[in-house]
Amino acid sequence: MAAAPVSVSRIKLGSQGMEVSAQGLGCMGMSAFYGPPKPEPDMIKLIHHAVAAGVTFLDTSDIYGPHTNEILLGKQALQGGVREKVEVGTKFAISLADGKPEIRGDPAYVRAACEGSLKRLGLDCIDLYYQHRIDKRVPIEVTVRGPSLSVSLGLMGELKKLVEEGKIKYIGLSEASASTIRRAHAVHPITAIQLEWSLWTRDAEEDVIPTCRELGIGIVAYSPLGRGFLSSGTKLVDSLSEQDSRKRMPRFQPENLDKNAQIFERVNAMAARKGCTPSQLALAWVHHQGNDVCPIPGTTKIENFNQNVGALFVKLTPDEMAELESYAAAGDVAGGRYAQMAYTWKDSETPPLSFWKVE
Repeated sequence: MAAAPVSVSRIKLGSQGMEVSAQGLGCMGMSAFYGPPKPEPDMIKLIHHAVAAGVTFLDTSDIYGPHTNEILLGKQALQGGVREKVEVGTKFAISLADGKPEIRGDPAYVRAACEGSLKRLGLDCIDLYYQHRIDKRVPIEVTVRGPSLSVSLGLMGELKKLVEEGKIKYIGLSEASASTIRRAHAVHPITAIQLEWSLWTRDAEEDVIPTCRELGIGIVAYSPLGRGFLSSGTKLVDSLSEQDSRKRMPRFQPENLDKNAQIFERVNAMAARKGCTPSQLALAWVHHQGNDVCPIPGTTKIENFNQNVGALFVKLTPDEMAELESYAAAGDVAGGRYAQMAYTWKDSETPPLSFWKVE
């Protein structure tokens, strides 16, 4: 098994000057969606362990809990000099209305959400602030630039204002289409796009990822281990609690498991040949996509974190990359990514700017 390094290297994320650890830490599962919240002392210990190892890019969102994951980071995890060592990315746009998710990108909501995240995180400035999902009712230019179309008057909108006010350093989008990214980047530089990218989720390679590279936008890959399936296969499914959202995701359903298990078994066999774990091999594949990519695998256990960081030491030849990709070619993965959360990059287009009525 590849050993965990003493310190993780760093990369440039995008072309606006942001620098992060080559691998980040997804914090969602500590507080939400993947079963009951985990004990806070254990999660704080894990975060501190990650920072000591050089994994300083921490990913959260106001919807994780909701709010409890940001509170976890702000209440203790970022205290005692830790804040100065880390880059914090958080997100807005998914609010709960009568218990149901609603996507919002209107300027008033953007500001209120940012102020709330700053308070919960105990920060003066958020390093990277993403729109978590795209509000298809609001032109992306309005979300990024603001309701006024009179650029000459200097009347910029909320995200740009928040940058100018020093409340956020860099702007990101999550699950955005290529055209949405272009429109947003044209009115204010986008530093990073967060998207699902792994051996069994590769549809963004068609036009979203090439668009990011054309525009000099960094790529943050979430769920690089297939939500844990590429780590342990069907054993993972057997261990999921009823509160775990993966229980309801199409790829984890019984009718899809046999086909998807074959992908894991092939990855596992290759990992055995290379002397690493399947999770390290799958994660190494993402790392080998380029130095503009930062995967953010999540975990709640220090031993799994160490294993994930060890992926940085797994080297893959072009032939090995091609072999891995052949295991999960188009059509080989059974089931969609999400069940009810349909706001993915494929349907994230917003109305044209002419749609917006200036009051």
